Amino acid sequence: MRKIKTLKKNYEFKNVLTKGKFHIGKQISIYVLKNNKKNNVIGIAVSTKECGAVLRNRIKRLIRENYRMIQNELKQGYDIVFLWNKKELPKDANYYIIRNDMLNLLKKAELS
Repeated sequence: MRKIKTLKKNYEFKNVLTKGKFHIGKQISIYVLKNNKKNNVIGIAVSTKECGAVLRNRIKRLIRENYRMIQNELKQGYDIVFLWNKKELPKDANYYIIRNDMLNLLKKAELS
């Protein structure tokens, strides 16, 4: 099992958020930017104003697991940032809704 490479630095997130193309779904939205690497690099951001640490980490785990399940089917060489939709309640985070959102958004971004 490969480890998922992630964006860690603030400037890496800013670069994708300012230069990347975005697509909005029901519970998540994505920003996609082409990079010069062989693998995809993901970043996950959930606002601290939305909920406490436990719910934030649960949302991140759900997004990361959904990405892990479909990462082999995606085109490689992109930075992808997943953002939680602020209009949705964090306690309503659902694995299957996030999965459908992710599949639809990545198809719109022409990554799958």
